[in-house]
Amino acid sequence: MTHLPDPGPQPGVHNLGYARLDTDRLERTGDAEVVYGAGKTPAQVVELLRTLHATHPSHAVLATRLSVEAQEAVAAALPTAVVDPVGRTAVLGEPPVLRGTVGVVAAGTSDAPVAAEAATTARVFGAEVDVINDVGVAGLHRVMGVRERLDAADCLIVVAGMEGALPSVIGGLVGVPLVAVPTSVGYGASFGGVAALLGMLNSCAPGVTVVNIDNGFGAGVFAARVARRSAPRVTKENP
Repeated sequence: MTHLPDPGPQPGVHNLGYARLDTDRLERTGDAEVVYGAGKTPAQVVELLRTLHATHPSHAVLATRLSVEAQEAVAAALPTAVVDPVGRTAVLGEPPVLRGTVGVVAAGTSDAPVAAEAATTARVFGAEVDVINDVGVAGLHRVMGVRERLDAADCLIVVAGMEGALPSVIGGLVGVPLVAVPTSVGYGASFGGVAALLGMLNSCAPGVTVVNIDNGFGAGVFAARVARRSAPRVTKENP
């Protein structure tokens, strides 16, 4: 195998040897790089979070998909970090000024980990978050009971496993942009979330878009950006 020489220091890159942090991402996109914790050691997660926060001290930084060991390491080494064992996330630093509202809707309590990841992500990416739990289609009166909250959001994240019908139901009730998240809960014929994914991709309700199975992070980023663009901008004339 041919090894090319290291190009040396690069603008916008912080080289840690095992990772090259994209330190220009915040300036390019408005959002800092996020640490994907799966496959990383607890020590690497801690160092990556610490380095990103040092690079962007006035902006919250996020780590996702953290093992229990990584969560414990972050809590011990970075005591100001907020660790969520349900969503398997850690946030270091203060979130930005929040604009717009993302409604995070979970069909059942088994969907809570993915919904929690989506909610934390949307908040770190700059949107207010309204979490609505356990309103699956087996009891439609629960959905109708929160319809005003659904309609008040600038973007909705609807998290559902089993047959994945909840996004279509909500998409037919309100005219809010909606991102559906299939989850891998359910019995054997759900095929680890594939059944819910296909159901959501074939939704007959307009305005529904879909991310990959269990991808609460991707949904949170998308919804926060929609909400931020939808909300009135903060200016001197409109504080």
